[in-house]
Amino acid sequence: MTRQFIGALFLLAAAATTAWASDVLELTDDNFESITRQHSILLVEFFAPWCGHCKKLAPEYETAATKLKGTLSLAKVDCTANSNTCNKYGVSGYPTLKIFRDGEESGSYDGPRTADGIVSTMKKQAGPASVDLRSVEDFEKFIADKDASVVGFFRDLYGSRHSEFLKAANTLRDSYRFAHTDVNDLVDQYDTNGEGIVLFRPPRLANKFEESSVSFPAHEKIISHKIKAFIQENILGICPYMTEDNKDFIQGKDLLVAYYDVDYDKNPKGSNYWRNRVMMVAKKFLDAGHKLNFAVANRKAFAHEVTEFGLDAGSGDLPVVGIKTAKGEKYVMQEEFSRDGKALERFLQDYFDGKLKRYMKTEPIPESNDGPVKVVVAENFDEIVNDDSKDVLIEFYAPWCGHCKNLEPKYKELGEMLSDDPNIVIAKMDATANDVPSVYQVRGFPTIYFAPAGSKQSPKRYEGGREVSDFLSYLKKEATNPPVVKDEEKPKKKKKKEEL
Repeated sequence: MTRQFIGALFLLAAAATTAWASDVLELTDDNFESITRQHSILLVEFFAPWCGHCKKLAPEYETAATKLKGTLSLAKVDCTANSNTCNKYGVSGYPTLKIFRDGEESGSYDGPRTADGIVSTMKKQAGPASVDLRSVEDFEKFIADKDASVVGFFRDLYGSRHSEFLKAANTLRDSYRFAHTDVNDLVDQYDTNGEGIVLFRPPRLANKFEESSVSFPAHEKIISHKIKAFIQENILGICPYMTEDNKDFIQGKDLLVAYYDVDYDKNPKGSNYWRNRVMMVAKKFLDAGHKLNFAVANRKAFAHEVTEFGLDAGSGDLPVVGIKTAKGEKYVMQEEFSRDGKALERFLQDYFDGKLKRYMKTEPIPESNDGPVKVVVAENFDEIVNDDSKDVLIEFYAPWCGHCKNLEPKYKELGEMLSDDPNIVIAKMDATANDVPSVYQVRGFPTIYFAPAGSKQSPKRYEGGREVSDFLSYLKKEATNPPVVKDEEKPKKKKKKEEL
């Protein structure tokens, strides 16, 4: 082997190592304290290699670390190999993310789990809660961001009102961008009395249906909790652009979403074209006193929601529209979205007039349902599970779930043992093919709930073992009436016979 060839191999190996080098710091029991003390701020992920959520987060976390390189650092700890550190910080699930400042735990990271979301959140954490704007140019650059901006204008910095502003900024720094200034030209332009706060919406979302900025009411006293209320009431506007990073602020209430190929980086003009159509119609109904929230979202990024409405998640030129209420009821716009907005207007009018039929994702009701485990679909959920005269133990499963398949024979045996009991129903529902009522929180499979007779709006999540004996013990404690267990005495009789 020639010296040149060996040298070439060495260079290739070095290049490969460089290409795969991680920008995420790896912490251990031995170096955790020394390394965290070296950073004024550090985001640390506590993970386990086998954890599915950790694997999903890994590429986003790596990308975020690379984007933040030179600004601040991200780190990770493998809890399967460094249990002392993970136990010290009370890690009980994976991934757990915590923020450290100068080696001391500052608090949990509750922000987005996407690369851009992590970058945005950590940049807010890294600097002061509110940026001091020292010139008109600083101000113009700050409010030109893709996210909304909250700016305090004070002739007297660090007076009582500015202190209240900083208190609100420090509390809300994870979610919103804050700045303050005492530059006379800016104070004169935006708040001539020298004590005011203005919320600036992102320039890319500018439209003719709402103001690009909103001022804190002049008659309101500037105190932190009122500042917080003002921001939360105004920051989204009539029709925000919903993303994975801000969806938690938008969802959970009566909400109409128009899904289409929203992309404010590559196609801001086209993105605003359809958003303006939605806003035009939305403003008409809001001005008339109707209550509903509106948003636009990328059709592919929210494909799971689009399919939950029974709509096509593939790309298309026209938006598709659905309404989901705080109670989980869904309504779908069947008419094709029109450029003049009339189709959306008719849909909303029917919604407010109560003429729309609720959309329900459901499998057909089984023709025969006499087995030991009752098959529940969305359409017969009320009939079986919400029967107030009976206790119901219901398993929410997915057909592809290995744990569900392992449970199936035991769950069937349980159903057979309780088949003579007229007061207890053992049931199952494919949660991937049917709408699950919002009172049941299903985030993994299998998820099991007990719905007691007479208390159907307060089901209890079953957290016990998965053996037949575990289920029986639970039902003997929780059932409204003592369970009637078929052939429960058989094992005892068999034992007596063996003794003879």
